[in-house]
Amino acid sequence: MPLSTLGPAVRATLNYSVDNGIPPDYYFYEPDPGIQLNPPGTDAREVAIHDGWPQVEKFSLDREGFELHDFIGRFDQFDDEASVHAQFYPQVIDHVQRHTGAKRVVVFDHTIRKRLPADLKVQTEVQRPAVLLVHSDYTVASGPQRVRDILGREAEPLLMGRVAFYNVWKPLYQRVEELPLAMCDATTHDPADLLRMDLKYRERTGEIYVMRHAPQHRWVYFPKMEAHHALLLKTYDSSTDGRCRFMGHSAFEDPTTPPGAPRRESIEVRTMAFF
Repeated sequence: MPLSTLGPAVRATLNYSVDNGIPPDYYFYEPDPGIQLNPPGTDAREVAIHDGWPQVEKFSLDREGFELHDFIGRFDQFDDEASVHAQFYPQVIDHVQRHTGAKRVVVFDHTIRKRLPADLKVQTEVQRPAVLLVHSDYTVASGPQRVRDILGREAEPLLMGRVAFYNVWKPLYQRVEELPLAMCDATTHDPADLLRMDLKYRERTGEIYVMRHAPQHRWVYFPKMEAHHALLLKTYDSSTDGRCRFMGHSAFEDPTTPPGAPRRESIEVRTMAFF
């Protein structure tokens, strides 16, 4: 998609990670003093982030890795965990199926994101800070493992077919004016730009991708998303036929946010889709 067809860009800082031969990692405990660390997000770069609204109907999950649609369902009880599961999750499943054609969609968790301390250790199970780090949520290994963790005995037959993970990201109650979400057009990054990052817990190790900087990356956002808008973000795809498999994204400090703007409140629902 030519840059000339996108809207005007803002210039903002995104936190990439350093590719220095040491795998990036994040410890949820104090590591041994002899361990050589490469913390993620230490390569801050000022980049152009383009307004995607003029081409909102042209973006593709299988090409750029994201789409924005109206969210048809109505729900406003985000402070009631039981209602989120019982009433909102089915709306999310319907939304993902309608826009991807998946035969089956499973919601496996959700996070309400607000402006909270950026330390990943300072968070609750459901409420977490906006992530100011260029990342994609799953890797070639952690995607299938997540299916096994969630679906148990069902997993192996399902993994013989195509599976894709989609996040549904939307404002809670009102327009998002601060800390919007930026997406890296997946056609502009090289697979080598994705760096596996280990998430070190005492009892286990998880992994996601962070990204090294490359000048060809094209960043897009949708300023002033309303509560009836929802972004679909592809975070994993088992298919190797050339379509987008992973898509880097990050919240960012928008320099055009007006003083006194309402604090960002959004929900991110993670789903796995089977075709």
